[in-house]
Amino acid sequence: MCPITTVVPIRPDFSLGFLPVPRLIREVRAAVRTALVTAGREELVDNTLLLTSEVATNAVNACRRSACTAPVTVYAKWMYGGALLVLVRDYAPGAPHERAWPVDGESGRGLALVRACVTDWGVCRHGYGPGKAVWFRVAAQAAARVEGAQ
Repeated sequence: MCPITTVVPIRPDFSLGFLPVPRLIREVRAAVRTALVTAGREELVDNTLLLTSEVATNAVNACRRSACTAPVTVYAKWMYGGALLVLVRDYAPGAPHERAWPVDGESGRGLALVRACVTDWGVCRHGYGPGKAVWFRVAAQAAARVEGAQ
């Protein structure tokens, strides 16, 4: 189930569409940071920026591999209890999956980071044709747990 783009959609509190261009990930991070600071949720900034950056970069890379030019969209919604739900949607075919990479590898850890740092996450399809959404839910307790482990 896609938590934001279901049949009865949950209206996101934040959304940002951007072309699948790697240099725009910096702008995505800046927009998400502004949204969190404006909401007074600074305790979620570091982990949410890291995870949003990883998932958005995966989406951009998937689009570039498949020559998809449709925008990638980041949605965020405040949930009951103060958790933040983030969903990154793209129109590239295929689904992301965790990979086993060498310890000194430069890529391939994005979904492992997501799994380790959040309270819940998943991958879902949307509509007909190519495309998927990766979503995660992060709560203040999960953010504190991950920061304490560093």
